[in-house]
Amino acid sequence: MAYAIRFYEPGGPEVMQWEKVEVGGPGAGEVRVRHEAVGLNFADTYFRTGMYPAPLPAGMGVEGAGVIEAVGPGVTDFEVGDRVTYTGSPLGAYSTERVMPVASLIKLPEAIPFETAAASTMRGLTAAYLLRRIHPLAAGDTVLLHAAAGGVGLIFSQWAKLLGINVIGTVSTDEKAEIARAHGCGEVIVYRREDVAARVRELTDGKGVPVVYDSIGATTYETSLDCVARRGLLVCFGTASGPIPPINAMQLAVKGSLFVTRPALADYIADADERAELAGELFGHIASGAIKIEINQRYALTECIQAHRDLESGRSVGSSVFALR
Repeated sequence: MAYAIRFYEPGGPEVMQWEKVEVGGPGAGEVRVRHEAVGLNFADTYFRTGMYPAPLPAGMGVEGAGVIEAVGPGVTDFEVGDRVTYTGSPLGAYSTERVMPVASLIKLPEAIPFETAAASTMRGLTAAYLLRRIHPLAAGDTVLLHAAAGGVGLIFSQWAKLLGINVIGTVSTDEKAEIARAHGCGEVIVYRREDVAARVRELTDGKGVPVVYDSIGATTYETSLDCVARRGLLVCFGTASGPIPPINAMQLAVKGSLFVTRPALADYIADADERAELAGELFGHIASGAIKIEINQRYALTECIQAHRDLESGRSVGSSVFALR
């Protein structure tokens, strides 16, 4: 019997319920996957609270890794026994097994453990498109990264260092500052006691940085704008503290003809070839040891309520997973 987490109304962590489910067989272009590990991402809370709308009742989670147990009609690129990982719709990764469209799947190299894949597919592909697609960065460039000790932050900083890009990271505590430095951040700002914009200007001889990567949103938006160099770019790729305010075009002009983008991972992995290219680069770095994935929190699926509470309180460091085996 399969089990899954479902929710019937938006709200706090307590709306999630553990239920028996009937999975059924895969249809055309689908496979049935038995999960070995499931990813826990801050974006999961957006669906649970209703910030991202979902038809209810709904499953939870968008990232998992496991083994194909059955294939549907017309499936030619995957077969029973293949190791796979995925990130993206449809919701329902918080489950022991499920049916998935093959268009969402990525073949998982033998060198990558399932838990590592569940902890790094979404975060790693996010770091990949931020560094490799959003803006043309060159060795020697300096960027600002908020939440540098988070799951995306730790992968981003290691990857940036491989590319010769200098990262100024922001964190909430000295403990997280040490973690960020250990993973490639050249400079770390503890935002609870330092003026982030003033410190960034100090570190860049008053110029600011060409790109700011901001996954926090509402509480950091204004500060982020103040850190961007003339004609630079603010990348708002998350809203952990709430949505960014409406963009004031004249404000962008006054602050130096700035650019702002709000990208989504889905648009950077929608093309199968591009997804495979980014995933290949990511898993290549992980397999070689150049990028290390540290799983600092492990939960059972039945502990999802506590897992979400830990995530939203800021107690989590780096990556978290639900371990099914």
